[in-house]
Amino acid sequence: MKSLSSLLIFIITLNIGLAQEKNLPEGFIYLKDEISDIELEIRYAGSNNFIGKKVNSYIKPVAIISKPAAEALKKVQKDLMAEGYCLKVFDAYRPQTAVNHFIEWARKPEDTLTKQQFYPDIDKKDLFQLGYIATKSGHSRGSTIDLTIIDGETGKELDMGSSYDFFGDISHHNTTKINKEQKARRSLLKRIMIKNGFRPYPEEWWHYTLRNEPHPTTYFDFPVK
Repeated sequence: MKSLSSLLIFIITLNIGLAQEKNLPEGFIYLKDEISDIELEIRYAGSNNFIGKKVNSYIKPVAIISKPAAEALKKVQKDLMAEGYCLKVFDAYRPQTAVNHFIEWARKPEDTLTKQQFYPDIDKKDLFQLGYIATKSGHSRGSTIDLTIIDGETGKELDMGSSYDFFGDISHHNTTKINKEQKARRSLLKRIMIKNGFRPYPEEWWHYTLRNEPHPTTYFDFPVK
């Protein structure tokens, strides 16, 4: 009877997994299914982000990504763990509906609730021109990721010189506003990401896109759940 119960539990678990996969377009997976020990802090599923509220189409705090990107990130995680670190992910696939929410927010000059935390030195009206917000996002193609490095023992984020989604020169890869240690940590992340097939975004140290991404011209809009 014990063996039969174990078999039934296995079948139920398998069916749940298959049901979850069916909710995603072909070629997409939940990042945790590929890298079980990766840390997630999906900011847009809560209020700790630059618009100050949960973003449209982020139903659950999960990371969805294309399978090739997930496989490449698994190699990144392995390389970092060899040096005593792990990955922490802030965002992966982003629905176009969420991007539209950003656009609506950016067009409301009176809404400056999060200005001091995320863009203290930039006029909100300039966020488009400076490349921090766009009408189309690489995230919606499914192979772009926002992440950082954490200590493998404590889980504490490494000091990268600026926080995630901080809009300003200090977040650029070529900034001169950070110290030697902060620059070294950014360089570590950049080196390992590039080694495993990702390309950086000059304005944001946390933002990487898989080279040869599987959907280079398709912008998806299924919800994150």
